Amino acid sequence: MSDISLKPVLAVTPGSLLGSQILGSQSSLATEELASGAQGGSPCRKWARAWASTGMARSLYEWLWQHEFWLPPGITWEDMQESEDVRYPQPRDLLLSIPFALILVVIRYAFERAIALPLSSKLGVRDKQRPKAQPNPMLETFYSTRCKNPEEGELITLAKQCDLPVRKVERWFRRRRNTDRPSLSKKFCEACWRFTFYIISFFTGLAVLYDKPWLWDHRECWTGYPQQPLQPSLFWYYLLELSFYWSLVFTLPFDVKRKDFKEQIVHHAATIFLISFSYCANYIRIGTLVMVIHDAADCFLEPTKIFNYMKWKKTCDSLFMIFSAVFLISRLVIFPYTVLYNTYYYSMEIFQPFFGYYFVNALLIILQLLHVFWSCLIMHMVYKFILQGTMEKDMRSDTEESDKDQGRENIKEKEKNGITYFSSVTSNNYIQRNGSEPLNNRTHLTNGHVKER
Repeated sequence: MSDISLKPVLAVTPGSLLGSQILGSQSSLATEELASGAQGGSPCRKWARAWASTGMARSLYEWLWQHEFWLPPGITWEDMQESEDVRYPQPRDLLLSIPFALILVVIRYAFERAIALPLSSKLGVRDKQRPKAQPNPMLETFYSTRCKNPEEGELITLAKQCDLPVRKVERWFRRRRNTDRPSLSKKFCEACWRFTFYIISFFTGLAVLYDKPWLWDHRECWTGYPQQPLQPSLFWYYLLELSFYWSLVFTLPFDVKRKDFKEQIVHHAATIFLISFSYCANYIRIGTLVMVIHDAADCFLEPTKIFNYMKWKKTCDSLFMIFSAVFLISRLVIFPYTVLYNTYYYSMEIFQPFFGYYFVNALLIILQLLHVFWSCLIMHMVYKFILQGTMEKDMRSDTEESDKDQGRENIKEKEKNGITYFSSVTSNNYIQRNGSEPLNNRTHLTNGHVKER
């Protein structure tokens, strides 16, 4: 990267360009307020309000960027002065992640439409034909404004209002919920995009870090801290990762929603904040380790999903076991030792605790708690896999409801009348057990007795 691309445009010291830009702009606002005072309101009142806001901004800025907060004891912002040959991270650099994130959103859209979607068709990924719910304004209003899965009492009330049987109202809501669920091809395209990015990001991280001393000796993360110059390769690696997570935030309303949706929001927020803070406070060495550790497991998660959507069961199961091992080792072993132990203990060999030390450790612990949460889900799935010999469906995903539920209701209703007809599906699912003859070789129940064909 050229010197121009890394030229400092914003410093983090109270007397720096950042302060002069913010306070200077607010001073100009005060002048504008005073000039416009004659057109409306009291000029003195407007001038006082503008001056007060400028003074508050100055006080808040100076308080926020006290070197006692963000730098080790004995280090001040004057010690972080740059020169022509030495560059340090500047907070304003992170603003580039917003337009880059929007570019990634556009690239993702083009990738999914031009590559992933045609690929899904060639690999045999087919969307299920879902019966559509019949138009019903009253039920649609209830679905949109109140509840998507009404209770029994609400179903009865709605059935009376619509003059429909309760079973038809229940079926309407079931089909309406299925309509809102993402299609298999959409899940496939999303997994393909994330897999592509994680592969690129992971190997980019390895290429950037393989010759860095702190990858092999973790104590090197704190050598010379905080006076560690910013290298161009580290800057672009940070920008790539931060832009990607911003793009995930932008597309969150349109992506596949799973049961851990809230945890995903917390994860994205914590990740963005952690990346941004580590950049501004020059924790870049420890930050690069965090990012490359996370990408390692994600490289196996997304292809597991892809093969699951393709219904390649054995390949999916094998990749799931590999992903589980990589995830549990990287998040529960490598991350605590390489990152948590490093920031909590090794850093104390260089300097005494300060606010930034506690703050970054708190963020890392939040991230680790999320690791534990997802590890519990994965270990539960591994346990089921060992017992059943096949991978359990991702418990984070909603299960598509089927009209077979309606068939079960019909069976119960007919049993009340003494006659129940068994289809091959219901007989295989509910009656065949203990080695008995499959019921599709029988006719039906009449008054509780089975007649043989």
